[in-house]
Amino acid sequence: MRDSCARRAGEVIVVDNGSEDGSGDLARRAGAHVVEEPRRGYGSAYLAGLAVAAGEYIVMVDADLTYDFGEIPNFVRELENGAQVVIGNRMQNIKPGAMPLMSRLGNPLLSGFLNVLHRTNVHDAHCGMRALRRDVVPTLNLRTVGMEFASEMVIRATREHLDVREVPIALHPRVGTSKLSPFRDGWRHLRLILVYNPTFLFLVPGAVMFLAGSIITLLVFLEVPVFGRNLLLHSLIFGSLLILIGTQAIGLGLSARAFGVYFISEQDHLFQSLRGRLRLEHGLALALVVLVAGLTLIGVVVGKWAANGFGTLREERLAILAFTVIAVGAQIFFTSFLLSIIGLRRPQDEQ
Repeated sequence: MRDSCARRAGEVIVVDNGSEDGSGDLARRAGAHVVEEPRRGYGSAYLAGLAVAAGEYIVMVDADLTYDFGEIPNFVRELENGAQVVIGNRMQNIKPGAMPLMSRLGNPLLSGFLNVLHRTNVHDAHCGMRALRRDVVPTLNLRTVGMEFASEMVIRATREHLDVREVPIALHPRVGTSKLSPFRDGWRHLRLILVYNPTFLFLVPGAVMFLAGSIITLLVFLEVPVFGRNLLLHSLIFGSLLILIGTQAIGLGLSARAFGVYFISEQDHLFQSLRGRLRLEHGLALALVVLVAGLTLIGVVVGKWAANGFGTLREERLAILAFTVIAVGAQIFFTSFLLSIIGLRRPQDEQ
């Protein structure tokens, strides 16, 4: 590899991801180190290449001629100046015919959504030309095997507080048939962006639903009119549904955050702080309190029923509330055990 300043020694690694056009053989005859990766997928190919790369700096480039290899020195220069991950930015220099309209619209939207949810500052999170220091590969701990690999690298680099920089590059028309599916691959990126933020995906909606359900339930029992009308039994059922779904979403969010901390090296200071103070027994104690409250309400219902000679039961509202409280207690009980099970795999020094 050459740049404008000096000759550089390096290796060229080509990942043959099940190609049928003989490109792997061509690369091998040209002197490249060809890695066979039978598992199909953009991420699978790059994970295989990263696993065998031996140089201090790694430059990643798609092999469809959409990127100018002459721009590699610009990426290396940023690494030499202290950057740990360098991402290309194509959006200001897209050659005619190089990017379809759907991608021109979708890339900025997805990159912007990623920036908002994960507090990143990358304008082209899906660019296929990027560079990184080899010593940060274990830190990134990349796992995805599809096109979402590009977004995962940006998210993980930001979570690990790595020095991420951008380099403006040009995007040229590709050679060969594109395997990109805008809707399918766009969804995979969106899915990953959401999954890596359980607070936005689970905890915030769960808390909103739980709060809304609790307010509706309270208004029903206090018989406070809303827009001039009292809320009746159907409103109470809706409020109870929101409480149950909200509780479940909160439990799933806590479990997702626990998984991130224990299995993919997420730095979640709030969860880690709570983990140091709360144990399984605290969750079980809370579940017991809630269950006792629900059973007490059931007792009140049965008591009123008995007082009426076990005739027609007219405590529908109180019965719905009682069963809702019992269900919430059961969810807290099982979520506590699930969090404990996830935590079994944490390092010994954290137990």
